[in-house]
Amino acid sequence: MTQSNPMQQFRAVTVITLLALGLSGCVTSRVEDARENVTGLNEGESVVIMAKSYHQGNETEADYINCVENALGRGREQLRVIPRQQFVDSLFPWFEPRTAPAETKGLTKLMERPGVADAVKDMGVRYIVWLDGDTDTVAQGGSLSCAVGPGGGGCFGFAWWQKDADYEASVWDLDGYESAGTVTADVSGTSFLPALVVPIPLIARAQNAACKGLAQQLRAFIIQ
Repeated sequence: MTQSNPMQQFRAVTVITLLALGLSGCVTSRVEDARENVTGLNEGESVVIMAKSYHQGNETEADYINCVENALGRGREQLRVIPRQQFVDSLFPWFEPRTAPAETKGLTKLMERPGVADAVKDMGVRYIVWLDGDTDTVAQGGSLSCAVGPGGGGCFGFAWWQKDADYEASVWDLDGYESAGTVTADVSGTSFLPALVVPIPLIARAQNAACKGLAQQLRAFIIQ
């Protein structure tokens, strides 16, 4: 059996590396909002990002919520964001998954409970943003195999996979106990994994793109 020449391996790696420099995962995105009421933030007012329960009790991914929190709290037009856990602990047990209001019509009754309105006022929370959604692998294909022999090893083939990141942010205004509207992000990303001796992943970060797009639109929606 003919053994692989180290120079041939080097050339193969060089070629595929050069190809990778010109390629990246493919991402398409659509971010929209639907406004129901006028919004705005006064000095000292803040927002809190909450996970909306769905799929029989599972919650929106914690890392996605953290990403949106961080994105809203950065930049020239950064918002004051109250950490979700701080908000939940301060209002225990009223925003635990089983007791949190399912819609805005329950806010008035909730605010009438002893200590709830005072806690919200102390934190300066003006908007509660309920995030719902997830990131799923919806398709995949190709073939990739790796082997090790006397002359070395390597991987050969081509694989791909597509992830869809779909999220919705429902904005509740605590000033009037009403819904201000929704912001949605629908992102599709296709990643590639070509391999000629050395696999080089070309990743489409759909969830990260959905986070940035939704946070940017959400910021504009709130401060408009």
